[in-house]
Amino acid sequence: MWVEKLAKFIALLGGFVLVGIALVSVISITGRAGVSFGFSSVLGDYELVEAGVAFAITCFFPLAQLKRAHAEVSFITEKMGILTNLIIDLIADFLMLIIALVLSWHLFLGTIDKYNYLETTFILQYPLYWAYGASLLGLFTWVIVAFYCVGRSVNAIKNHSLKSGVVS
Repeated sequence: MWVEKLAKFIALLGGFVLVGIALVSVISITGRAGVSFGFSSVLGDYELVEAGVAFAITCFFPLAQLKRAHAEVSFITEKMGILTNLIIDLIADFLMLIIALVLSWHLFLGTIDKYNYLETTFILQYPLYWAYGASLLGLFTWVIVAFYCVGRSVNAIKNHSLKSGVVS
């Protein structure tokens, strides 16, 4: 299914960036420890880590949504019926869609703001809208996945109703 492939691809992209951030951190920390031997830290390492972590986190949201890997309270819901659980899933998916839309919209507005005011990072002086815009990739993918999950939940309820003989 294309939605799962998209979510996995974006998550892998975030994972690669996270590995890169780890390498930058190791090199920078090692450089700081070896200052007396002529080594130095990576210039702008904090800025790179900050932007990279934000990007990586947003890339993990779509797959977490698709796999229902967010927190759940199963000790309460396991005692409820199948239909009740399906309705709870639909409500949760709908709420996550709203969260994905709001976060995406506000990050989009923030990206435009950073672009319009030409704000840059302190040390490396790269435009902040680069980092903001990169993080939009994960959030826009999350919106797509969240729409898919709402549809998946609606179909699950319809299928359950058809199997149990309840026609809406």
